[in-house]
Amino acid sequence: MKSITTKNNKLSLIGSISLGTGVMIGAGIFVLMGQIAELVGDLFPIAFIAGAIVVGFSSYSYVKFSNAFPSSGGVVKFLSKSYGPGTTTGVFSLLMYVSMVVSESLVAGTFGAYTLRLFPESFAGYASILGILLLVTAYIVNILGNKVIGATATFTAIIKVVGIALLAIAGLIVSGFADITGNYIPQNTEALPQGFAFVAALALAILAYKGFTTITNQGGDIKNPHKNLGRSIVFSILICTLIYVALALAVAGGLSIPEIIEAKDYALAAAAKPVFGEWGSWITIAIAIIATFSGVIASVFSASRLLAMLSNMKQVPSLKRMGDFKNPALIFTVSLAILLTVLFDLTRIASIGAIFYLIMDIAIHWGLFRHLRKEVDFLPIIPLIAIVMDIAVLTAFLYIKYLNDPLVLIVAAIGIILIIVAERVFMISHTDDDGNMPMGMETTSNKNNKK
Repeated sequence: MKSITTKNNKLSLIGSISLGTGVMIGAGIFVLMGQIAELVGDLFPIAFIAGAIVVGFSSYSYVKFSNAFPSSGGVVKFLSKSYGPGTTTGVFSLLMYVSMVVSESLVAGTFGAYTLRLFPESFAGYASILGILLLVTAYIVNILGNKVIGATATFTAIIKVVGIALLAIAGLIVSGFADITGNYIPQNTEALPQGFAFVAALALAILAYKGFTTITNQGGDIKNPHKNLGRSIVFSILICTLIYVALALAVAGGLSIPEIIEAKDYALAAAAKPVFGEWGSWITIAIAIIATFSGVIASVFSASRLLAMLSNMKQVPSLKRMGDFKNPALIFTVSLAILLTVLFDLTRIASIGAIFYLIMDIAIHWGLFRHLRKEVDFLPIIPLIAIVMDIAVLTAFLYIKYLNDPLVLIVAAIGIILIIVAERVFMISHTDDDGNMPMGMETTSNKNNKK
């Protein structure tokens, strides 16, 4: 009876697409639009199309992995399949984990930026405090259990997806299609070669789509996972692309590029005001608050589960050492997100997250291409194209940050070095005299357990 019930409760393809789209259309879109416009001017709607193309090639590896090895392990499962349990899998898994925590911080900061639009200008410095309050609230909701999380996520996902779609459509109807000439060159990129800033901006556009990776975690919960998981990823990306581009065109029709850049932390609310009036701005702020609230709860849940999984696999130190705290992975995740929210502004948070994610993404493609040709049926040229695209975008983005904000590179480099050193030291600490590493749980891999 239990097996029948489990089978009947499997997600349908439409259900999976709904969940995937709800995760992808998150709070990031409320702040990334202004940041992308800061790099490419009035070409920012085109940047979302180009970002979708890059993500389309990138998603191929995830689709093939999901079709071959559907599970709730998602990215960690894919990395383990490619590189075997050990330092390499641990490092790239932690980069994914940190990028998820960075996303939480970005969402929390966005919540603060939009919520403050309801208050006088004198409260402008309290955005990070509001972000911290949201993260603490997310911790409480997650502690209450999966039922509360599920109910909250379902209710808010419907509101934010429908709300954002309606905003995009209404904005286009009222303001019309904006003229995209490419003539506006932002001050901080005017000295760069033509097209260079556009390629760099794709790093931020990709962040708006990276939620598709969470769909890979549905492998154990979806009907016919070997087919539907891949389909869900593809359809979710297509739906998000349509909504993002429509929204970007609506914003471009409501504000000039200098106005979008000036209001980059709350661009959607600023664009809604001249188009719909004061009430339109309030509605946009309300949708942003709901989107950020649901987004941070879901992100905290996913990131803490990923960390707990890595702990159980002995890819990171045991979290049980934190004592009798309930759900130590959750405590660590929220604490790290709070620290990032306090230390960095939204632009820097997004930049760090983009760097970590792109590096991890390259590892996914290389793992498929290099190690799994005999186990997975795929066209080798596509992961290679995805790697070339990722490297081009990452290189351009790193160079622009080197010119305009080198602190981002310093923080990212320190973070990566700390992850590599800590992971290697930990692996050595539980390697026996014969070079074997008992990982604490069975992990099937084409690699042995020696790294």
